[in-house]
Amino acid sequence: MDESHLREFPLFAELSRRQLAKIVPHARTIDIESGAHLVREGDFAHEFFLIESGRAAVVASGRHVADLGPGDFLGEIGLMRSGERTASVVAAGPVRALVIDEPGFRRMSRSIPTVAAQIEAAIRERLERDGLFGLQRD
Repeated sequence: MDESHLREFPLFAELSRRQLAKIVPHARTIDIESGAHLVREGDFAHEFFLIESGRAAVVASGRHVADLGPGDFLGEIGLMRSGERTASVVAAGPVRALVIDEPGFRRMSRSIPTVAAQIEAAIRERLERDGLFGLQRD
């Protein structure tokens, strides 16, 4: 994993080399088979995902709520709000994803305000869309 690879993701596109260098040690790439879960609703949250290629379906409380594709991210709500996964995410075909461990995610959220703001905006939108208002924190 190197800084130039991270820069390919819209969430990280405008970061400096120094900022990217803080994330690199905590990131790895994984491949997920079609039909496999990236995360399961109710499980403990310990990773943040960014989809590099492929598509995945988001299911909360048994209903389909969104589709994710390249550049989209997931896992932030469990890490920042509830401690648990608020939805399941299932690969709709082969998926390649960048995974950032919890310590790296927390460091990134504290030290890179522009990324933290984008993630917070996504959380608010997703909680509202999915009807999970009890997890909101403003």
